[in-house]
Amino acid sequence: MSETPRSDAIDRRELSAEQQAAVEELLFRLADDEFVHAERLTEWQIYAPTLESDLAIANIAQDEFGHARLWYDLLKQLGYTEPECLWERDPTEWTHSLLVERPFDAGDWGDAVLRGYLYDAAERIRLEAVADTSYAPLADRVGKALEEEAYHREHATNWLERLTADDDGRARMQDALDELFPAALSLFDPGPREDDIVAFGFRTESLAAMRTEWLETIGPALEALGLDVPDPDQVARPNGRGRYGTHTDAWHDLYDEFTATYREVDFETPAQLRATEE
Repeated sequence: MSETPRSDAIDRRELSAEQQAAVEELLFRLADDEFVHAERLTEWQIYAPTLESDLAIANIAQDEFGHARLWYDLLKQLGYTEPECLWERDPTEWTHSLLVERPFDAGDWGDAVLRGYLYDAAERIRLEAVADTSYAPLADRVGKALEEEAYHREHATNWLERLTADDDGRARMQDALDELFPAALSLFDPGPREDDIVAFGFRTESLAAMRTEWLETIGPALEALGLDVPDPDQVARPNGRGRYGTHTDAWHDLYDEFTATYREVDFETPAQLRATEE
């Protein structure tokens, strides 16, 4: 990762209309993935198989919420409000991948572990691809996220080794991989302004190159554990195109859940700790 800013670095006040639209798309896909992934991970809190793993999954979810905040804050600098980014945004405007919105199979810790591994391997690659971005405010925030993602990958890798230690475990993890892999490919689906994102230097690698690196990363690692990685050209892809705002029914259910409190609370009326007598 470069420690010096690019000579052609762009500040937010220098963005053209086309450049701002492209950087907004990039930031929303980064932020939405992290936020929705974190929302799903919180479902495992107090249900993970050990106290250590329960604390770890809670910390990972907190990190991912923090990363989402990094990117949403950059969008706020471009004129968005927090409600526009999150609580009042139409669910069809979210551009996260289909992987992160998938509900967990009941009690399947292997799903959580493998999903985290597939996601965090991709996250490392895409963060490195924006480390030398031409958009200066984004470049300033990548280092912290990269450091924390290394811990997430270590946690997932350690659990993968444990869960594939015998034939029964490998069979269960193979089933999980077969289920998750098609949705994981959506991490590299383009959005409508993908060409501009690369042309303006906001990301230094194409999605195709990043996808290839991801496959070359996860393939040997999973095969070394006795798992067969599906052929990406042969798997049946799930319905929906997350980067264009089309999602599964599970996403709409999740959206209703995490926005419920916001919809129910009257933010115009100050909260009172106790009733007051007149």
